[in-house]
Amino acid sequence: MDKKKQALSCIDALKGEYPDAVCSLDYGKDYELLFSTRLAAQCTDARVNIVTKDLYAKYPTLEAFADADIDELEEMVRPTGFFRMKARDLKAAARVILDNYGGKVPDTMEELLKIPGVGRKTANLVLGDIFGKPSYVCDTHCIRITNLLGLTNGTDPTKVEMQLREILPPDEAGNFCHRLVLHGRAVCVARRPNCRECCMRAFCAHAAAEGFAD
Repeated sequence: MDKKKQALSCIDALKGEYPDAVCSLDYGKDYELLFSTRLAAQCTDARVNIVTKDLYAKYPTLEAFADADIDELEEMVRPTGFFRMKARDLKAAARVILDNYGGKVPDTMEELLKIPGVGRKTANLVLGDIFGKPSYVCDTHCIRITNLLGLTNGTDPTKVEMQLREILPPDEAGNFCHRLVLHGRAVCVARRPNCRECCMRAFCAHAAAEGFAD
């Protein structure tokens, strides 16, 4: 099976298993998704959601973030780890969005990457979930599982993204990546993938190597 056909099989299998492809980060405004994704670096989405519930109440606008006392902001995001860098990025990002983009998160990869703290993963997530554009969110789940499936190889997020762009239908890419996160938490868990219960075992290179392919 070539990679494009295998990718379509994976998409269908994941749709059947996880019909609701949703982002696991809670947000109400465009910039909140961007900020939450920044906070999620080296932190679980569940913990980020706990932190941002109070964070977005205390700082309800971009202006509030841009004018925030940095020490207070650091304390609020401390539970997410790397809190000094994250707090600095949120404050700076708010100022850039206000000053350079009229308070609206931009809708292109080029412009998103100009915002402090925003990398390709964050930019892709925003493009897909906020603007409905093709997106390839290469987080740890996506990289690990697509490697196991044999769809991609390597651990560099940008290289994996480019490999996925070659084989995934653009209109399916964003939801495919969301479903990989759900699958990575429920079944294909790091260090102990449950191949026996995997909906993709019939065409997974790792499952075949472990003797679980149908």
